[in-house]
Amino acid sequence: MNNFPIGLIALVVVSILIYFGVAHRVLDKLRMNDKSALAVIAAIIIGSFIDIPLTSRLTINLGGSIAVILALYVWLGAGTGFEKIRSFIAAVVTGLALYIAGRYMGATPEEIFIDPIYIYPLVAGIVGYLAGRSRRGSFFAAVMGVLSLDVTQYMYLTRSGLAGTVHVGGAGAFDSLILAGILAVLLAELIGESLERMQGGPVTEDRPPELIKNLREPEPVQKPMSNELKKESGEGDE
Repeated sequence: MNNFPIGLIALVVVSILIYFGVAHRVLDKLRMNDKSALAVIAAIIIGSFIDIPLTSRLTINLGGSIAVILALYVWLGAGTGFEKIRSFIAAVVTGLALYIAGRYMGATPEEIFIDPIYIYPLVAGIVGYLAGRSRRGSFFAAVMGVLSLDVTQYMYLTRSGLAGTVHVGGAGAFDSLILAGILAVLLAELIGESLERMQGGPVTEDRPPELIKNLREPEPVQKPMSNELKKESGEGDE
């Protein structure tokens, strides 16, 4: 992770945007406010330097774990059951896309034109958005898709008996988790906002009833008619 601090840099940039209120719309979609978002980001940054060894083959990074917990929180806060199911399927699709990318594009920088530390977040972010669609679904799919790579690798080492230690959410995987989640939400925000404007306004699919009510156009206010106007119009006559 020390060789690839891009994930930490991205978190600092996001923190600055949140501090200046730029990311307020996105936070609303993720069911978070400015203070809670900054607190979570601070916890992820601090936790990224803490590795917790569980077994000789498995080490968990605290920062990566917090990012995964955040993804689960976002998923649980989805508007409808349909959105939860779609997000879960999107995570599976993203994991399969990453597995295919790693298998056929190579796993080392010498085998492909771009380092895996960048290709995995790109694939996870794009596929996560295309499959998840909503901001919450995209974030959940991207983060859990990257996490599935670590889980798959651990299962492979355990069954094959090969030597090696899996750093769940740590090392380069930390940057992949963070970048994938940020990219997925960014795509959902930019493309989703554009589509909403093209369709003439915000869509109501998978959104809570109270939010939909606030998004509707207010009815025009009619001023009460005076007694004289009522008499002239005949409304006051029996």
